[in-house]
Amino acid sequence: MDRPFIFGIPVEDEHFIGREEEIQRLANNFRYGVNTILLSPRRWGKTSLVNKVARLVASKDLIVVKIDIFPCRNEYDFYNTFSSAILKQTASRFEEWKDLAKGFIERLSPKISLSPETQSEFTISLGITPKTHTPEELLGFPEMIAKKKGCHIVVCIDEFQQVGEFPDTLNVQKRMRSVWQHQGNVSYCLYGSKMHMMSNLFQKKSYPFYKFGEVQYLSPIKLSAWTTYISDRFKRGGKLISEKLIQQLCESVEYQSSYVQQLAYNTLLLTENEVTETILAQAIEDLTDQNSGIFIEQVQSLTSYQLGFLRAVLDGIHKGFGAKEIRETYDLGVPSNITRLKQSLINKELIELSENGVIIGDPILRFWLKKVL
Repeated sequence: MDRPFIFGIPVEDEHFIGREEEIQRLANNFRYGVNTILLSPRRWGKTSLVNKVARLVASKDLIVVKIDIFPCRNEYDFYNTFSSAILKQTASRFEEWKDLAKGFIERLSPKISLSPETQSEFTISLGITPKTHTPEELLGFPEMIAKKKGCHIVVCIDEFQQVGEFPDTLNVQKRMRSVWQHQGNVSYCLYGSKMHMMSNLFQKKSYPFYKFGEVQYLSPIKLSAWTTYISDRFKRGGKLISEKLIQQLCESVEYQSSYVQQLAYNTLLLTENEVTETILAQAIEDLTDQNSGIFIEQVQSLTSYQLGFLRAVLDGIHKGFGAKEIRETYDLGVPSNITRLKQSLINKELIELSENGVIIGDPILRFWLKKVL
């Protein structure tokens, strides 16, 4: 099935556009064993980029392992997910998996499910606990596998900010850093959807992962790439959209990749022959309505102070919230309230910090808030 636009999941093939420089840089880092931290707001395509580069560089001498640790809530949740993914993704056959796991697996009673169609498909549940393996053994597992196979392994960990939520997180991070930094046959690509938490993990000097690797910031995909892609997708459906309206479409969602795709899809569905400004405006309204359930959940528990802070940002105030006039106008309470308000809204991912101060980084959330507040 030829889907005209892709959103909500990683994109690939003809839907992956632009990012030539990022692809080349990340591919070189994978090939030369450079640890990489990818930073960008959510919906900018970090996972799609990693998947693209993984397919590009993968060979018998360079194995890319991809792990999503969003469900992990503590250190040993992580180790079970981490070790299972390493085992499964470095072995092409079940028999090879058993050879690779020899020694490591002897202290476990793993649950292994084989596909009835082929033995190359299997799932693993290891049941690792503090009684079976130390953290150092588990963190060193990919290095052991890489040496056995005579290859380099790149471990790509999505939603890495979850580590910052683990109990005793600083000591967990110290253990990770102390083992991983000495591995010669394994490198890491770490990324996640919560930019402020990722920034804290890797850019605070007091944190263990400070200067762990090269930090790459993703920029928006260029208009020229979007113009070619969107125009072509509309033409395939027998419809037209002008370059001017493609630019308006991209600017309305500030070039955030997933939103561009979803808004383009909404616009395509509303168009019979050629896109007009009226059609695009309706598509933006539809996109806002489609996300309203998520936004309601985000704001329904906010205090009056927090809502007042959001109103101030919507009115163009980005700093100086402690000023008496601003506090009284927006009901922000006493000056000592401001730092706490700001941090609570950052943690809820309703605002973020920029060079110009506090902003609402999600353009559709901003549009929705202007309607309801």
